[in-house]
Amino acid sequence: MPATTSLTELSRVVEAGRVLVLTGAGLSTESGIPDYRGETGTLRRHTPMTYEQFVGSLDGRRRYWARSHLGWRTITRARPNAGHRALVALQAAGRVSGIITQNVDGLHQAAGAREVTELHGSLSRVICLGCRASSDRAELERRLRAANPGFTATAGAVNPDGDVELAEQQVRRFRLVDCASCGSGVLKPDVVFFGEGVPRDRVEHCYRLVDGADALLVLGSSLAVMSGLRFVRHAGKRGIPIAIVNRGATRGDPLAAIRVDRPLGAALTELASRLGCA
Repeated sequence: MPATTSLTELSRVVEAGRVLVLTGAGLSTESGIPDYRGETGTLRRHTPMTYEQFVGSLDGRRRYWARSHLGWRTITRARPNAGHRALVALQAAGRVSGIITQNVDGLHQAAGAREVTELHGSLSRVICLGCRASSDRAELERRLRAANPGFTATAGAVNPDGDVELAEQQVRRFRLVDCASCGSGVLKPDVVFFGEGVPRDRVEHCYRLVDGADALLVLGSSLAVMSGLRFVRHAGKRGIPIAIVNRGATRGDPLAAIRVDRPLGAALTELASRLGCA
């Protein structure tokens, strides 16, 4: 199925309602958060921290938190864009039944979206790998600032996982803090790292959402990893129509009945307007 810029077919599918939406990093690029695999994707210049590196090395954790401490400022400044807002309008009008997002930036909820399943977790939460206590990222940031007064290293561009490029000599100056609940546990952002599996109950919940939908709409994801692609394949096996709006090709294209290649903000704004939801 060749890609088009027309929204005519997509409008008919979404107008019928009960559309489950799967979003990826391409939806947040217009908010200033880069993606991994787009035309300017950070995987071209940046290797993300893996779960094994994080849990297996104190130096790895220090590197992650030093870089993430600086990158968090960009994440907290990001605001929902036109695409997020249009999706909220479609949901409020009863066209969208739910949202599964691969993003960890919280912008769907900031825009007012409901029924959002965060497949890969959220950067706004922190979990202790020892006692499993969950805490707010803002509280951890206050503790890190107190432990690292004057840590104002010059940082490079922020990455999709919320960290930044930082020289090794700057990383070595950074002091970590332990879990405030148990006093000794290792703190990890409550997100799924590369090499880490999505919790099984979350995956099963997403399968149920697909089963209950009349159509699956993929927005801003190349579907390069199985984490999101499995739901597209599941929809295909169940005979559920699949539509994809993305800049460039995706691994789900062979299964799609509709493919639209347009910037997400403009496309979703036009879609909401066509359906009287804007």
